[in-house]
Amino acid sequence: MQNTEYKTPEELKVLVKQNKKEIDAFFSMLRKKKPKNLDSFFHSLHHEAFENFSCLNCANCCSSLSPIITENDIDRLAKHFKRKPAQMIDEYFHIDEDGDYVFNESPCPFLMPDNYCMVYENRPKACREYPHTDRRKMIQILNLTKKNCEVCPIVHNITREIMSKRHT
Repeated sequence: MQNTEYKTPEELKVLVKQNKKEIDAFFSMLRKKKPKNLDSFFHSLHHEAFENFSCLNCANCCSSLSPIITENDIDRLAKHFKRKPAQMIDEYFHIDEDGDYVFNESPCPFLMPDNYCMVYENRPKACREYPHTDRRKMIQILNLTKKNCEVCPIVHNITREIMSKRHT
């Protein structure tokens, strides 16, 4: 896989928009054909990509997305800050239109200027799992993966790589 370089969310959105028809057709094909080896493609490229890429040089996800926050996440963060869960909710979270807790603001309130996370060891589950390209049953999260192409250079490059292999 070619080296993954940092791209801003704006740059990634432009790239995805420029290739929208091709990307849409690719994800549509995956949903229809449900390739048995899809997980292994994603997982091998995921591991390869992270050998050459540091999220600390990017932090697009932390600066532009709000993950779903579970009650366990809130409890863990409250313990980290030695506060009550209700205080954490009041200060940092709200319930979105889907009924999920999300951050009140973007970028993430725990993202520091050097792109380190001040709660890294206690970060929300969705943050731990991002960009989700090493999950089992990738077929189930294709819509999320397609959306993450606009945010995460890793997801964008993995998608482009799989798309190019499909043609060889």
